[in-house]
Amino acid sequence: MKVVTGVEISLKFSHGQPISGMKPDTSLPSSANARWPSLQELDKLVGLREIKKVVWEFAAFALIQKKRAEQNLKAQPVVMHMIMKGNPGTGKTTVARILGQVFRELGILPRGHLVEVERADLVGEYIGHTAQKTRAQLSEAEGGILFVDEAYTLAQGGAKDFGRESIATLVKAMEDNRERLVVVLAGYREEMDFFLQSNPGLRSRFPIQIEFPDYTSDELFDIAVHMFSEREYTLSSRARWKLRHLLSQFYRERGSHSGNARYARNLVEKAIRLQAMRLVNRQSLNKQELLTIDDKDLPDVCNIY
Repeated sequence: MKVVTGVEISLKFSHGQPISGMKPDTSLPSSANARWPSLQELDKLVGLREIKKVVWEFAAFALIQKKRAEQNLKAQPVVMHMIMKGNPGTGKTTVARILGQVFRELGILPRGHLVEVERADLVGEYIGHTAQKTRAQLSEAEGGILFVDEAYTLAQGGAKDFGRESIATLVKAMEDNRERLVVVLAGYREEMDFFLQSNPGLRSRFPIQIEFPDYTSDELFDIAVHMFSEREYTLSSRARWKLRHLLSQFYRERGSHSGNARYARNLVEKAIRLQAMRLVNRQSLNKQELLTIDDKDLPDVCNIY
């Protein structure tokens, strides 16, 4: 897979956490795992095959450019500004956070931390205020990644909207500080596509565009089971069947902004509350009862909001 300016890379992956009982995807070279802990962490995640390939491509490129510079050969600039497109809950922030640590270990960024912002954090209320707010966030993100969620909202207010001043400030910082800053613009696919079309100068400044598809019902089931396990709950056989049924129903009926892994988390939290209501009036409870989520603890319909 090549990462080319202006070309979108469609990446399909499972939730950004290891799921017990499932074999990790091993698409990265073993040497990468041994040398950089964050690549090892990434490689333990279920799925993410194409993302792992792209990250290894970043790593190999950065390292070879360093070696070329050491031999007094021309080295290409390492520009990692990127666009992440996808619905909520598809893992954009999780992947960006891991990328920051990968870039730190590779020497691309000195700190590798993630600063997550949205329009309200960048856009001010009067002339000059926007540049001031945006520069403050850029200063906090220096040495790491500035992750701008719902970035398209910066250009939705018309020609006189202060959001455009924020875009100009971001672009200048990207050019002036490219060795100490990575900017990631994230949001829904259609809105981000329109945002880039209406700002043609931006597309060339973001050489990497990654699309995060929605989860399948099987992936959502694995995510939910893992979330229960993290919280020290187990599912009865009937609860597992009902959970799979609910998530299949959700997968068929969901809209474009339906939440993905966030929906799975809400469903897990709802089930835990319903279990508590079922158990609260009992005089004595054993450990197994406290651990077990039964089918009665899961809602009867997929709409839990």
